[in-house]
Amino acid sequence: MTPIEIGIASVSVMLVLIYLGIHVPFVLAMTSFVGVWLIRDNFQVAVYMLSQAAAQSISDYIFAVIPLFVLMGMLVSAADLGRDSYYVANRLLRKLPGGLGVATVAANTVFASITGVTIASAAVFSRIAVPEMLRFGYDRRFAVGTVAGSSVLGMLIPPSILLIVYAIVAEQSVGDMFLAGIGPGLLLAVFFSLGIFVTALLFPKAVGGGGTAPDPADEDDLTLREFLEKMGPTLVLVIAVLGGIYGGIFTPTEAGAVGAALALAAALLRRKLNWRILWDILIETGYISSSILFMVISATMYSRMLGISGLPTQISTLVSGLDASYFVVLLIFVGIALVLGTIIDSVSILLITVPLFIPLLQPYDISLVWFGIVAIMAIEIGLLTPPFGMSCYVVRSTLTNYDVTLEDVFLGAFPFALVMLLVTALLIVFPQIVLVFV
Repeated sequence: MTPIEIGIASVSVMLVLIYLGIHVPFVLAMTSFVGVWLIRDNFQVAVYMLSQAAAQSISDYIFAVIPLFVLMGMLVSAADLGRDSYYVANRLLRKLPGGLGVATVAANTVFASITGVTIASAAVFSRIAVPEMLRFGYDRRFAVGTVAGSSVLGMLIPPSILLIVYAIVAEQSVGDMFLAGIGPGLLLAVFFSLGIFVTALLFPKAVGGGGTAPDPADEDDLTLREFLEKMGPTLVLVIAVLGGIYGGIFTPTEAGAVGAALALAAALLRRKLNWRILWDILIETGYISSSILFMVISATMYSRMLGISGLPTQISTLVSGLDASYFVVLLIFVGIALVLGTIIDSVSILLITVPLFIPLLQPYDISLVWFGIVAIMAIEIGLLTPPFGMSCYVVRSTLTNYDVTLEDVFLGAFPFALVMLLVTALLIVFPQIVLVFV
């Protein structure tokens, strides 16, 4: 077999094994190792590549940003800052048609700006927003779908773990990726809110509401003092972390450390931490960070195997010979991302597809920052689609005390997936939305 044939076979075997349910990092590492062994016909070369990938791929200083931002997100969740964001949004927006749904989107938008983990958003707002919406007579599927749908904002609005991973893989600036995520993230939040508002006006039965009367205290106007008490820590975190990065005061890694320290201080001042909770947070941070970093090591091997096989160059030459526009290449990418989103998680999709598609797009002289946001948008749709749908699974597993099925969550989240597809199309047609702050 030629190196290109081995490369094609490796990618095909990888997809089959992933579909069969084998853990993605192991599949990437195994197929890459065997692929290099066959291409070079030398076992020692494959072993050397494996050791180099493990030793060098995550040794750079920038990779420290991943555990720091994960830790910050966990501490933010423990400090109940998500609950406070929902309280403020709820008080301000409850009187609108579909107001609690809009409040959930607004609170998730704020929460996304201080934590980069979608799973954290889904878990927090499942406990906060769903019981509140059900108490006021909202439709069950609408309630769980709104939480699952709006939780994806956590991977688009900075600081986002997925933005960081893409920046590392595509060799782009983390700061530029953060800036690029602001416009699309806010646009997606606006479209989610408009969709809820219009649905509540035109199809009120699909949304519900109008159940138990609100508490008299909740009908009072939100005072400035209440706002500052609830939102003060969140505002400080946002200004310190994002302001420090954009102002050139901190590197992203340093900003992650500052954010984690401030989140720890907020949790301590609010007396939300004890030694047991802190230990659990540290263990969970270790689990999440190690899984992401192991994925990066495996993806490094995968990228090197593809490079040795010459497959990306061959595909790029083939695409150039077809005289296809970058729009066609993007459509192919979005289609693959949507299919993969039904079986594996977002980080895995990103690490599998980006090394293959960046060489195809480079001849078109497009912005890789823009492509990164489009890619993340397309990949994030997979968080809401069966059978994998990570956000939907998190919402369902969190709501153990409610009569909510996984089918309810997927059906409720489906309109949000359609909105995400629409926004992805807008980002492709109007790249300025992504690059306006970069």
